[in-house]
Amino acid sequence: MARDRQKSYADKRRKPLSFEVRDKVLLKVSLWKGVARIGKRGKLNPRYVGLYEILEKIGTDAYKLKLPEELSSVHDMFHVSNLKKSPTQETVFIPEEEVHIDNKLQFTKAPVEVMDRKVQKT
Repeated sequence: MARDRQKSYADKRRKPLSFEVRDKVLLKVSLWKGVARIGKRGKLNPRYVGLYEILEKIGTDAYKLKLPEELSSVHDMFHVSNLKKSPTQETVFIPEEEVHIDNKLQFTKAPVEVMDRKVQKT
C-alpha cells in the first residue's frame, strides 16, 4: 500500500517527455563535481547549456544530438531525462565559449578575473 501511495504522488508530478527530430533542446549538465563560475556562483550556475538539434530518436527514451566540435569527446546520445525542450526554438542560450565541459558533462574550473577597484570613503 505504501509503495502504491508513493507511486501515485510521483506520477502526479511526472510528465512524459518526447521530442521530434529537428527539435532544439537544452542539455542538462552535472553540477555535483567541478562546478565552475560562469558569471555567477554556486546555485546560480546554469543547469542547462547549449541549444542542440535532435538528429535521431533511439528507442523510446534516447535521442541522438548534433553536438559541436568542442564536445566531440562526449557521447552524442542522451536519455530524455537529460534534455529539456527549449522555451523558444531560437538561439537563446549561454555561448559555448563561456562554458567548459569535460567528457563526463561536468563543468571544469576556470580562473576568475579579479579587477582592482578603489573604494571612496565618505
